[in-house]
Amino acid sequence: MPSCADDYEILHAIGSGSFGQCQKIRRKSDGKILVWKVLDYGAMAEAEKQMLVSEVNLLRELKHPNIVRYYDRIVDRTNKTLYIIMEHCEGGDLSTIISKCIKERRYLEEDFILRVLTQLSLALKECHRRGSDMRTVLHRDLKPANIFLDVKKNVKLGDFGLARILNHDTSFAKTFVGTPYYMSPEQINRLSYDEKSDIWSLGCLVYELCALSPPFTAYNQKELAEKICVGKFRRIPYVYSSELNTLLSRMLHLKDYMRPSVESILQSDLIAHMVAEEERRIQVKRQRRPSQTEREKPSDCPSLVQLKLKEQQLQEREKALKEREERLEKREQELLAEQRLFEEKLAR
Repeated sequence: MPSCADDYEILHAIGSGSFGQCQKIRRKSDGKILVWKVLDYGAMAEAEKQMLVSEVNLLRELKHPNIVRYYDRIVDRTNKTLYIIMEHCEGGDLSTIISKCIKERRYLEEDFILRVLTQLSLALKECHRRGSDMRTVLHRDLKPANIFLDVKKNVKLGDFGLARILNHDTSFAKTFVGTPYYMSPEQINRLSYDEKSDIWSLGCLVYELCALSPPFTAYNQKELAEKICVGKFRRIPYVYSSELNTLLSRMLHLKDYMRPSVESILQSDLIAHMVAEEERRIQVKRQRRPSQTEREKPSDCPSLVQLKLKEQQLQEREKALKEREERLEKREQELLAEQRLFEEKLAR
C-alpha cells in the first residue's frame, strides 16, 4: 500500500528550496528520521513541472553511498503537492562548515578536503557513466549548499533540481542554469557543454574549501562573467600541497577538453589511496547486505513478509474453492434443466 503524508510526523523546517520547503520528519511505523521536500506544483509552469519530474526520476535511479538516498514520493493531488522523501544527513552541508571556518579564522585540514574530493568524484562518476544505455547525468548545480554530510562525515551529493539526462547520440545540453559563482566559461558563453562543466564546478568547490572563498568573485553578474572568462585566480593558501594546487589548476582550465575527466581525477596520485579505501568500504557494505534469497529464507520467528505471503496464499485458495463451488452449482442447474426437459419429452 502506498504511503501517505499522514504516515510521517513533521519535526521542524530545515530550509526552503526552488519550489518549496524542506522539513525534517519521523516515519511513524519505525521512528526513522528522514527529510522531505514539500513541492507545490499547482502554480508551476509546464517547463517547471517537467524539471520536477526529471528530478524525481533521477533520485529514484541514482543509488550510491555518496549520493543522497531517495526513499519515497507522495502525490497529494487535492492540494497539488508533491512530497519527496529522502535520507537525512545529520552532518549538515559544506556551506555551514565553510561559514564556521571563516568565523573561527581557521583552515580545513587537507585530508578532509581530499576526502570530500574523493567521495564527490565517485558520486560524479556514477552520474557521468551509468549503465549500458550510456546516459550521462549532469548535476549542473554543484555548490557547498548542495553537498551534505552524514553522521560519519561522509559526503552525500544532493539536490538534482537542475540536473538533466544527456543522451550521447544527441546534441550537448545548452540550457543556461546553475549557480553563477561556479559556472563554467562555456555556461557563461552559452556554448555547448558536457560533464566537463561539472569538473569545473567541482574545482571551484574544492578551491572554496581551501581558500574559504570561491576562485572568482564580483559585485555583479557581468563582472563575475568577465572574471570567469579570463580564468585568472589566486593560488590556494600555502598550507595546502602543491599537488592539490596543480590538480585544481587543471580542473579550472578555461578549455573544457583540457580539464581532467572524473576517472583521471580518481587515478591521480593525490587521492588514489583514498579511492582504494572508499571502494573497499563500499564492497564490504555490499557483502554485509543480505541477498534476496537470504531475505526470503524463512526464520524461526515468522516475519511480516512471511505472514503476508501466507495470507495471500489462503486468499488464493479460498478464491479457488469459491470458483469450484460456483462451477458445481452451475453444473447442477444444467443437470436439473436437462432432467426437466427429458420429463417433458416423456410426458408428450
